[in-house]
Amino acid sequence: MNEDVELEELIKEIAVKHGIALGRDDPILILQTLNNRLLQASQKAQQALLDQYKAELEELSLRWSADAKEKAERILNASLDASKVAMEQLMRASAKEIITTMKAEVDASLYRISGPIKNTNRIGLMNLAASCITLLAAAVLLWTTTLR
Repeated sequence: MNEDVELEELIKEIAVKHGIALGRDDPILILQTLNNRLLQASQKAQQALLDQYKAELEELSLRWSADAKEKAERILNASLDASKVAMEQLMRASAKEIITTMKAEVDASLYRISGPIKNTNRIGLMNLAASCITLLAAAVLLWTTTLR
């Protein structure tokens, strides 16, 4: 139905512009019909090519997306590994520093208490010596009192 309307409009346009009256059975209209068919076929072929191109672009886009995701994961994993190594090194350095500081503090504390411990040992030895002298004096006293 739509082709009939187009054909009537074409006959009217040719009559107005060129002053030639065409009938529906004029051979020139065959060319118009052929031209329309070729245009439609060409349009379908172009649409098919565009659809194929669109599908290829979508496939490429998905592939690029997957590649980008894979590269991002590799970069993230590499930076994570580097962070772990850096943290381990920092923890080792901190542990060494803490050990050194604690050793210095313990040594300083031991040095501070070594003097009083030596004094306590000396006092203990003096007390032991005094006890021995007292015991000896008591033994001498006992011996002298028993002899009399």
